[in-house]
Amino acid sequence: MANYRLTLCYDGTRWKGWQKQGNTQQTIQGRLEGLLSRLLDQPVEVAGSGRTDAGAHASCQVASFRARTERPPEEILAGLRQYLPEDIGAIALEQVEPRFHARLSCTGKTYVYRIWRSQQPNVFERRYLYFCPGELDLAAMARAAEELCGTHDFRAFCSLKKFKRSTVRHLESITLQDLGEELRLTFSGDGFLYHMVRILVGTLLAVGRGELRPEDMADILASGDRRRAGETVPAAGLCLTEVRYSR
Repeated sequence: MANYRLTLCYDGTRWKGWQKQGNTQQTIQGRLEGLLSRLLDQPVEVAGSGRTDAGAHASCQVASFRARTERPPEEILAGLRQYLPEDIGAIALEQVEPRFHARLSCTGKTYVYRIWRSQQPNVFERRYLYFCPGELDLAAMARAAEELCGTHDFRAFCSLKKFKRSTVRHLESITLQDLGEELRLTFSGDGFLYHMVRILVGTLLAVGRGELRPEDMADILASGDRRRAGETVPAAGLCLTEVRYSR
């Protein structure tokens, strides 16, 4: 039984997220498992590095699966490229050591969130941006971002109401890029909770609009209260851009 590492990209606009669901066929994981099972003539279960939301995108998602086959990885990759829909791309496939697992072996991820600040339409990138016109205090947002970095309990920045596991995460960095009409936020950390990046963006935008202060971040973190943080911004602006492993 061989173990494989698959690197993917996808436009999540029409998909119901990564995780397969019993009530829909429109998930990335579900489509991959169905295609691999047919290509390899056996049931195949795929594990992703994380569960991107419905409507969110990935320029670099990593998945792993096991299969018993004599077909070389390049032949399996060619089959994926031939039969996957045009909004899911198979970038690379390699056989890896048996202990590798896309989620459990992951040591860090980077997400990018794109905000369009202009009233002028951006027709050709509309599926990859959050349209949020208006002035923002970027200096205040940067100070708030510094307060959020580090190892904290991010329970207040998660949409789940019940928690089976720890909500402590290490947020390595948040960077803000002022690209004129576009504001680009990049988040790197050892892991992210459900809707965490989208809530972090909503909170930073609230700071930029003067609805929250940078010094409020410590109190919000300490409260563990989702209601204290900002809104959950739309998924369209979110893209998983890097998945890291120790080797």
